[in-house]
Amino acid sequence: SSAVRVLYVSGREPTYVRVALVLRALRANYQVIEITSAARSMSRRLVEVSAKLLLRRPQYDIAVAGFFGQPLVPLLKKLSPKPIVFDAFVSAYDTLCFDRKVACPSSPIGKAAYWLDKSACSQSSRIVADTQAHAQYFGRTFDVSQKKITKLYLGYDNSVFFPREKTLSGPFQVFFYGTFLPLHGIEYIVKAAKLVQKETDIRFLIVGKGRAHSSVRQLANDLSAHNIEFVDWIPYEKLPKTISNSSICLGGHFSNSEKAKRVIAGKTYQFLAMEKPTIVGDCAANKELFRHEEHVIMCEQANEYALADAILKLKREEELCDHIARNGRELVDSLFNNDVVEENLRKIIELAIH
Repeated sequence: SSAVRVLYVSGREPTYVRVALVLRALRANYQVIEITSAARSMSRRLVEVSAKLLLRRPQYDIAVAGFFGQPLVPLLKKLSPKPIVFDAFVSAYDTLCFDRKVACPSSPIGKAAYWLDKSACSQSSRIVADTQAHAQYFGRTFDVSQKKITKLYLGYDNSVFFPREKTLSGPFQVFFYGTFLPLHGIEYIVKAAKLVQKETDIRFLIVGKGRAHSSVRQLANDLSAHNIEFVDWIPYEKLPKTISNSSICLGGHFSNSEKAKRVIAGKTYQFLAMEKPTIVGDCAANKELFRHEEHVIMCEQANEYALADAILKLKREEELCDHIARNGRELVDSLFNNDVVEENLRKIIELAIH
C-alpha cells in the first residue's frame, strides 16, 4: 500500500493533536501529500488550504479531509472523482448550535452549519468518528448509514506520553488542562475544589485559556477557592513533566452537554498512558472503553459533589489509585499503540479505495 498516494487536508493546523496523530498513522503506510495551514484563525486556514489545492492540483489516489474538513469536501469533490474519507471529529452544526450556543438551529447560520455537515457526509466515501456514540450521532442527525461510518479511537502519541519516574513531593496535586470550552465544564472543577478546601494539602492546577476563562476565574474568586493555581499555558513538550508531578488527573468532560456525553477527551488517553489515576465523566463514550474503578474513576457529569467525592476517594485509597493507574495504562497501551492505530486507519483507507 506504500505506492498509494493519500492527500491530507484539514481545517486545523498540523500541530493539533488529532491532525498530527492521523498524519503519523497515514505516513506509516502511504505516500502522504499534506496540504494544511498553520494560520491562527480557522477561516484563514481554510482559505489557505483551498487556495493551495486549486493552485497545486495534486495527483492522488484518495483524499482524507481531517479536522473540520467540511468546507473542503465539496472542493475535493469538484477537483477529482477520487474517494474521500471524512474525519467527522467535530460537527459544525452541533458545535455552533448546541455546544457553544452561538446560533439557533433554525437560524441561517444554524441551517448553513447543518448543510455543511450533511453535504460533507453525503459526498464522502467513508466517514471516521472518534467514538461509537459520535458515530451514532452523525448517522442519526445527518441521515447517514452506519455502514458508512467507522469509529477510530486515536489514542495518544506514545513517543511523548509514557510513565516517568514519579517525582511526587509536596501537595496532592489535581491536574486539568484544556481550552475552556463549555464542553469541559471547568466550573465544576472549581466548585469541587472549594468543596475539598478543608483538606489543606490538596492543590488544583488548571492550565489553559479560552472562552470561559474569565468567568471561571471570576467563579474561583467569588467562591474564595484559594487552592487553585491557574496557568495560562504549558508548552506541549513540558506537559508530561506536569502530568508526572500530579497525584491525579481530570480527563472529563464534566459538563452535561450532549456532546460531552459522546466524546472521550484526548487528554484522558495521555493521562492513562502516563499511568496516572484519572477521573472522567460517567457517560456513554467513556463507557465504550473504560470501566469504573478498573481503568478510571467515573463521576456524574455536571456535579461538583460527585467530582469532589471522587477526588477524596482517590486521595484516601492508595491501592485503588495504583490499581486504576496500572490497568488504565495497560488498556491504552494495548488498544492505542501506534501499530494498532496505523492498522485500523489502513483498513478504513482500503475500504474507501475498493
